[in-house]
Amino acid sequence: MGAPMNAPPSNEWSGPGAHGVRQKFTWNALLWALVFPQRRQQTLPTISGVLLIGLALGIGSAAYNSANNILFITLSLLLACLILSGVLALLNFRGVQWRLHVAPPLRVGQEVVVTLDLRNAKTFLPTYGLWFDLVARAVERGAPAKAESTITARGVDVRAALVRAEQAEARERLFLRTRLDPAGEARMEWVFKTARRGGLRVELDGIGSLFPFGFLKKLLRAEVNEEMVVWPAPVEYQRFTVASAQRPATGMRVARAGNGVDLLALRRYAAGDSHRLIHWKASARSRQLLVRQFTAESAEGFSLRLDTDAAIWPRAEQFELVVSFVGTLAEDLFRAGTLVSVALDAVPAVPVRRVRDLEAFLDRLAVVEPRKEGDSQRPAETDLAFNGAHGRKNLITFAPDGARGAAAFVDGEKIAAA
Repeated sequence: MGAPMNAPPSNEWSGPGAHGVRQKFTWNALLWALVFPQRRQQTLPTISGVLLIGLALGIGSAAYNSANNILFITLSLLLACLILSGVLALLNFRGVQWRLHVAPPLRVGQEVVVTLDLRNAKTFLPTYGLWFDLVARAVERGAPAKAESTITARGVDVRAALVRAEQAEARERLFLRTRLDPAGEARMEWVFKTARRGGLRVELDGIGSLFPFGFLKKLLRAEVNEEMVVWPAPVEYQRFTVASAQRPATGMRVARAGNGVDLLALRRYAAGDSHRLIHWKASARSRQLLVRQFTAESAEGFSLRLDTDAAIWPRAEQFELVVSFVGTLAEDLFRAGTLVSVALDAVPAVPVRRVRDLEAFLDRLAVVEPRKEGDSQRPAETDLAFNGAHGRKNLITFAPDGARGAAAFVDGEKIAAA
């Protein structure tokens, strides 16, 4: 899943110092920025700042009523302290750049590492005391919920919706505890666990600082995010002996790289390839070394199909279990070299030849939802046509196993259960 169009790519630097063209410093521009801050910037007084402003107002009133020069000097010092706080806070953010990165793949229940890279593009002044607010939100699957006011909605529904929203969101505040030197870089990490499969949006919600005196709080809206897909969690399952699974005849080939005798494709020569695999005629035509890639021999092949009909899976917990079961079984079969194709509902079966094909199937499992009656046609004809055309008869289907479990079947015989 890609980032939205209004957000910068996660691999590019963002922030006040990432504009590319360095602006010339002028005092007029600095004063104008203090009076009218740039968009998405906010400066608020803290509690100590409010007390300082109140104290300045009191001293100012006493100075005008008494015409005391010492009070006027004190008032000027207090106002100069506030102005200096604003100027130093503005210079503290100047030239700072940040970049957000989330390392895939993501799985339910496993730790997610979010990396925030920082860079100070200033040539003289360091940066101090920044904090960064990160939030991870689950992207809702399916159609958006119907808008409903708190007056018409029931209290139980409102509380349940608030609980779901809280569980689908994780927040963290990262502090820059050391100074960021001029032309220096720093890296901070946030580690958390995902609770549900589907889309996940990690956002840098805002950046703040109390530098230098704590009288003013400077806030910036970052608007940097990255969207990822959370795969289903791996589950434990029990496998049974299969008597009906049909093994292909000796010498049968599958369309993936291996050590067979049938030519699969030609590819560029890489260091370590045997010189016997070089295809000299094709290399002469293309003027670059090409080697032959052969098919692999298969002793047994299986095809997976999951029917997501809501009538078959009425319980949400059971549907989540079967989705995790399908993903785990697909990975195990792929590692064993026996996974031929995968399919969901009426979507035509897709052959699995490389890791990317398996990852694409896991991406589909991450966002799949129970299919309501009438949404699409029955998928059996599509899958049978595919498997019949390719000679694959070991079709694995899934069905409920009791009230909470799920089982995999080949030709009506149970081969695994979770």
